[in-house]
Amino acid sequence: MTRTLLRATILAAMTGLMAGNAAAADYRLNPYSLAYEGAISTNAAGQVNIYPVVYPLNGVEIAANIYTPAGYPSAGSYPAVVVAHPNGGVKEQVAGLYAQRLAEQGYIAITADAAYQGGSGGTPRNVDKPAFRIEDIHGMADFISRYPGVDNARLGLLGLCGGGGYSLAAAATDKRFRAVATISMFNSGRVRRNGYADSQLQTIQHRLRQASDARAQEAARGEVLYSGDANLSEEQIASLPFDLYRQGYEYYWKTHAHPRSTFRYTTSSLMDLMRWDATDQMALVDQPLLMIAGTKADSLYMSEDAFAKATGTEDKELFTLDGATHIETYWVPRYVNAAVSKLATFYARTLAPATTGERS
Repeated sequence: MTRTLLRATILAAMTGLMAGNAAAADYRLNPYSLAYEGAISTNAAGQVNIYPVVYPLNGVEIAANIYTPAGYPSAGSYPAVVVAHPNGGVKEQVAGLYAQRLAEQGYIAITADAAYQGGSGGTPRNVDKPAFRIEDIHGMADFISRYPGVDNARLGLLGLCGGGGYSLAAAATDKRFRAVATISMFNSGRVRRNGYADSQLQTIQHRLRQASDARAQEAARGEVLYSGDANLSEEQIASLPFDLYRQGYEYYWKTHAHPRSTFRYTTSSLMDLMRWDATDQMALVDQPLLMIAGTKADSLYMSEDAFAKATGTEDKELFTLDGATHIETYWVPRYVNAAVSKLATFYARTLAPATTGERS
């Protein structure tokens, strides 16, 4: 398989971006380096506030942001939501946007950079393995459950793009999460294995050999090889076959760029990614499930597939945003507002205070 083909596989798994003209969200103008419109720029009494934190997880320092509701901590006990970022993304981008919007709805929200990625520790950099990403979600639950004011019996989960696939896997066994939601869910294993829209089925074994050779080189203390590096011209971007690819460049390289956000990951990670699938053991998800995706998203097939396999819960809904592409759910106000409204209704019901006889 050519390096170009490997790059295309990676780009799909990352996340894409928006179509049309997006207002720039310059991280350099925000004291917390947040790269989304309407981001918090200062903490103030009676407002939604942000608190950067660092905590250890399996020997790796995890960098996270916690968003608290207006008036915190006067209400005493708050429901909380763990927010898992997209592949290639960092906590300062779309994950931060949704965490902030959930805090506006009265939730304490946490979003953290994955281990080996973003502002978190770990070497080599940009290892991207499902087991690590799932453990990151468990680790966020560990930390936020002990955070002052959090009612750890009212814990929800929200996964964005690749973080959505990992959230489904985390919720399958982590029953601290009373409810799970995804936005533009991306099945990283399926795409790394089969290509986007199952377009690379004929090169699976070749790519596995590349990943195996990369691991052997690492074991021999040789150079760490990476996939997903991309520096395409405007013409090359325009010729990419999927909205996810084209819009991904616009979002991650231009309008919502952040220096710690990258499509790059160790080639050896493919050994783990290609044997994994977000829908494995999907029937173990027995919590209320909300999946949100755009009707024009070329990634919609992944949400539809996971939703069909979610046979362990009867409380489930696939909610579509009419006209939205994958990355437009990251930043277009009408789609973000619609998604937040749906999430607020979902979490208000599923994370309501437990009464006698209810599951806690």
